[in-house]
Amino acid sequence: MDVVMQFATMMIGAGNTATRTREMMDAIAKKMGLDGLAVSFSLDSITASVRRSGEWITALRETGPPVVNVWQIAELERLVKTLGPEPALREIELKLAHLKSTAHHYSMLQIVGAVATASGAFAFLNGAAALEMIAAAIGGGVGQWLRMRLSRSHFNHYGTAALSAAMASGVFAIVGGLSGLLGLKFTHYPAGFISSVLFLVPGFPLIAGLFDLLQYQTVAAVSRFAYGAMLLLSVALGLSFVIAIAGIDISRQPSLEVAYFLKFVLRAVFSFVAAGAFAMLFNTPAPIALAAGLLALVANSLRLVLNDIGMMPAPAAFCAALVIGIVAMLSDRHFNVPRLAMTVAPIVIMIPGVFAFEMIVLFNHGRMVEALQASASCGFVIGGLAMGLAAARFFIRKT
Repeated sequence: MDVVMQFATMMIGAGNTATRTREMMDAIAKKMGLDGLAVSFSLDSITASVRRSGEWITALRETGPPVVNVWQIAELERLVKTLGPEPALREIELKLAHLKSTAHHYSMLQIVGAVATASGAFAFLNGAAALEMIAAAIGGGVGQWLRMRLSRSHFNHYGTAALSAAMASGVFAIVGGLSGLLGLKFTHYPAGFISSVLFLVPGFPLIAGLFDLLQYQTVAAVSRFAYGAMLLLSVALGLSFVIAIAGIDISRQPSLEVAYFLKFVLRAVFSFVAAGAFAMLFNTPAPIALAAGLLALVANSLRLVLNDIGMMPAPAAFCAALVIGIVAMLSDRHFNVPRLAMTVAPIVIMIPGVFAFEMIVLFNHGRMVEALQASASCGFVIGGLAMGLAAARFFIRKT
């Protein structure tokens, strides 16, 4: 039972959904001769009971602060699939200890560079021009550096998010001010400003929470929603300080005007760049990160084209997520690539972070109608993404 709980703690602590963790717990428990598994998940703890030879035992484990570690999830799933019947407990314990002690695939400098690149890509996808992209990249990189430094010092997650948001957006504002002194004016300031903090959007907890809710994992889902909402509020707090001090207007402006074919190509390229960079942030091995970037290129391009021809954002997000879900399940079946490894990064870049931050800031400024519009858009798009991933199961039956 101790081995099963250690496995589950590592799985849920690496960011996996409660539904998938339950499936893996069932598999490893059966191979170890346990049956009658009953599990309850929350964001920071797991309670489980198992039966063997007519006897029951119940255990509780704390999981610690949540992170997303795709490589660890992939290795844990591979461990379950390769175990034979009645495996040696000592062997499993050694493998789990090895996985737990393995360092991150990428250095701090590589992660900072990846987030900076993703922030610049987000700026273009949100309609910004080259100067705003550069400033967003600088702000995002500095913000991620601060977040990693604070996280390694075990600073509170919410405080870390607020300070990192203030740093990233503050650096963007400083770069914008210095550019103005040099005669280089920002023409799409709000798009770049918001994009500088989009790397802090808790996209996966929100999507995982909706997915768990669809699979009746209510406690886990609600706790994920609460965590995601608190992170959003923390980031918005840091952003609001900079907005108040610098007097920034975040009212949306028209997107950058370029020829449609060029825009289509650039959006595809930056979708690939953003998803690949986020995959690195989530500790995804390089080949899988490349595949996730290519999947994002196709899916996000599809979503944006559907928006361009008049489809509403939520159904367009559903279609894109459906493609991602189907490809992820096929990859899991034929190439032994965990679904989460292929879905996290492409889905996260489609989370409507701009709407989420606009909603909170607009509420804070008393602009209720605009805030409600932003909140409705945000909620429907996130729901569409979750529904698309869930619907993929109806098209690809698991064997």
